[in-house]
Amino acid sequence: MTGNNIKVISGSAHPDLARDICKHLGIELCRSSLLRFSNENMLVQIEENVREADVFVIQPSCPPVSDGIVELLITIDALKHASAGRITAVLPYFPYARSDKKDRPRISITARLMADLLETAGANRVLTMDLHSPQVQGFFRIPADQLLATPIICDYLRENRDLSRYVLVAGDVGESKDVGAYANRLNLPMAIVDKRRDGDDEKARATNLIGDVEGKVALIIDDEIATGGTMIEATRFVLDSGATAVEAACVHPVLSGKAVDRIDSSPLRSLVVTDTLPLPPEKRIDKIEVLSVAPLFAEAIKAIHDGSSISRLFR
Repeated sequence: MTGNNIKVISGSAHPDLARDICKHLGIELCRSSLLRFSNENMLVQIEENVREADVFVIQPSCPPVSDGIVELLITIDALKHASAGRITAVLPYFPYARSDKKDRPRISITARLMADLLETAGANRVLTMDLHSPQVQGFFRIPADQLLATPIICDYLRENRDLSRYVLVAGDVGESKDVGAYANRLNLPMAIVDKRRDGDDEKARATNLIGDVEGKVALIIDDEIATGGTMIEATRFVLDSGATAVEAACVHPVLSGKAVDRIDSSPLRSLVVTDTLPLPPEKRIDKIEVLSVAPLFAEAIKAIHDGSSISRLFR
């Protein structure tokens, strides 16, 4: 791959991931700059010729979320007016992915709004990873490819764990289908935590366990961890149900608020995550193992650029 017609631009959200992707592609990051004015407006300038180039803009959703979204939209618009040949928005972690349905009166289906904004700004394609729910992919009227971290996490677990006494655990019924994909790949049994709500209390409580964890190492799988409260509650519940130890794996380490402190002081033995989101040094505690998604995104970018199949990457 010569890289003559391909450009990769990093937003300010996760430049380390963008650099790693470029390393796997064998190209340099396209030069760009971001200027923040005193009135909190932004100016994005593309500092290279991108006329007729195939451009990929890498910007996952992370704090400050709203600033990151606006920066991405401005970058796409700048590329459109610089006559880029094709613009692909690469969002390893998609913004507002959980706002995917109208489950209360007079609210926005914000994930759909994000899809509309990307298209309006000038994106021709979207590349993302492990959306919270599959219907979000259908919100786009432009081509949208969703990569899965399942092969990366499963390969790592196979190579670094003796899985003979493991059982996979879904934190709730809604996660069971995704956990089933891991169970099929690893040829492991699975269990599901049954959660219920009491009266008007919005907090879901673990009440039953569907499946057997007694005498086994329970591995809880989720697509993301935010505050860590649900994960730690599930950890204690499966330990009380007879598991000898509990580990966890998730794709998107949001880890907001005091999540890292909670995980560090919890009975959870380890947590495997990917680098779809930046994880600063203060959050890289001994319990957390970080896997790179850069090789997979690089292969997907190659496939989009060359017009070859992306589905082969799902193995």
